[in-house]
Amino acid sequence: MKLDATDMYAALMHELKNNLGLLTMTLDAIPLRGDAEHDGRLDDARLLCQRGIERLQQALLIYKAANQALHPVVDAYSPLDMLRELRDTAHSLARERLVVDTLVADRVPDLWFFDRSLVEMAMINAIHNSLAHARSVIRIEADMVEGCLAFTVRDDSAGYPPHILASGSGEMSHLSGGTGLGLRFARMIAEAHENQGRFGELRLFNDNGAVFRFMLP
Repeated sequence: MKLDATDMYAALMHELKNNLGLLTMTLDAIPLRGDAEHDGRLDDARLLCQRGIERLQQALLIYKAANQALHPVVDAYSPLDMLRELRDTAHSLARERLVVDTLVADRVPDLWFFDRSLVEMAMINAIHNSLAHARSVIRIEADMVEGCLAFTVRDDSAGYPPHILASGSGEMSHLSGGTGLGLRFARMIAEAHENQGRFGELRLFNDNGAVFRFMLP
């Protein structure tokens, strides 16, 4: 089978993603020394590799979506189980440098219909972003907002810049200096979820820090 240039780029991104995964496993095997400088640099390298993997996953998905409509594989999942797994991932990434809190509202149902894999990718990206900018704590929440299941990541950072909140487009990252790919990716996934004519939504706002809210109809 002959590959065109875009297929070759996609194959290359996939190979790079796998190589970064192997590098992450190597970094995970390096023990901490209890030395702040050594351990901090090691954690930074781990987070950078993880973000690289996520960016390549997002690029591959966007590549696929550019060639055909994105169709979430929707099934019934437990929001509570999802939140617990996100919490565990955040704890692992934080390495005790930050506090990771969770909050689940009583009104959250036992089951909700969504593409777990896609939503998890969007939420982990938001967690990475908060871990990079939070001063001391992030909080992951599940609640019902305007009839939608809402997964939220809050932090105590300086918050989103005004131009991002004004545009609502996520054209840049959490703070200046990023590409904004993660926010565009999350918005694409949210809007791909539809239920009886209502579409998912990504909301960004500030409330004593940055708030990333992913709403599923």
